[in-house]
Amino acid sequence: MDESNVHPDPIVQFRTWFDEAVAVGVREPDAMTIATAGTAGTPSARTVSLRGFDERGFAFYTNYRSAKARDLEENPRAAVVFHWREVERQVRAMGTVARLSREESLAYWRNRPLGSRLSALVSPQSEVVADRAELEAAYEAAATRYGDDPPLPEFWGGYVLTPDEVELWEGQPNRLHDRVRYRRVDDHWVRERLAP
Repeated sequence: MDESNVHPDPIVQFRTWFDEAVAVGVREPDAMTIATAGTAGTPSARTVSLRGFDERGFAFYTNYRSAKARDLEENPRAAVVFHWREVERQVRAMGTVARLSREESLAYWRNRPLGSRLSALVSPQSEVVADRAELEAAYEAAATRYGDDPPLPEFWGGYVLTPDEVELWEGQPNRLHDRVRYRRVDDHWVRERLAP
């Protein structure tokens, strides 16, 4: 990999790598580690599922009251990492995070498995609960109340990370790995090689 032979747009290049990861059977190619930090500066990372990407960036969905959402309310910047070990590739991106529209969240919500919708509806994500029985009882009550059409709660929806920096990493012999970084400068991307 060289800075001259990757696509000038990092999202287009990401799509190529993502499609290749899917084609060769990478397990969970949409697994995305996201790191956030609130105003105190304490970093926190967890793995979420990438649920779409386009010219705006990388989309994911969560409870707006979760720990990551609270961080993003205080500091709307984050970093994400995709690690595809089977093909010795990694993609990192850093940028600004904003909520997706309610319409986009609703469209995604309607396509989620019923069990996932019910769980999202009843889980006070990141909060202490008495025990698992409490969650299971809330789930059963929601299933009885809403059947197969639970409503999209106001506290749940999507975010998109719009990158201002993207890095491609590809493993090479002797740990002399290839790294190409894209940096947004005004309205275009600059590509540059980084030392491993």
